[in-house]
Amino acid sequence: MAKGNFSISSVNIPLLAGSVILSYLAGFIGSLFTETGTGSWYQTVLVKPWFTPPGIVFPVVWNILYLLMGISLYLLLSGNLADRRVRILTGVFGIQLVLNALWSILFFGLKSPVSGLICIIILWSAILYLIVYSWNFNRKVSYLLIPYIVWVTIATAINAAVVILNPGLL
Repeated sequence: MAKGNFSISSVNIPLLAGSVILSYLAGFIGSLFTETGTGSWYQTVLVKPWFTPPGIVFPVVWNILYLLMGISLYLLLSGNLADRRVRILTGVFGIQLVLNALWSILFFGLKSPVSGLICIIILWSAILYLIVYSWNFNRKVSYLLIPYIVWVTIATAINAAVVILNPGLL
């Protein structure tokens, strides 16, 4: 099959499903610590910046992003695992998944916007690494991760603003 061609018969369905499920698992773990409803610490205590999207936006965006992340992981794992680049990129992908879940634990679970900010900056760096270093290896991986880094950039700005607007939480 020529590079760039795609057919459903060339897709390893179990690997694709596992990759997508693994990405959603990070979101599920994070969601166990995320409480944003009426009466929550997030709603009643924190001053949030004016550019914080409405609550309904978050689950919609994250569901799309976890799907894109899963597909990008599938593309990485579909490469030659003997290739050092594939192993490094897959490892960094795993690290960013852990950081993704850890952010919710720190920010919401521990109610620590400062720890969350440190975590999300490292997460953002890991995503950037994946985008930059997968570019020459598999550009589809890079393209699929661009919406993710855009959203994490917005989340980082919100997190930083929360730290600034809530100095008593330091």
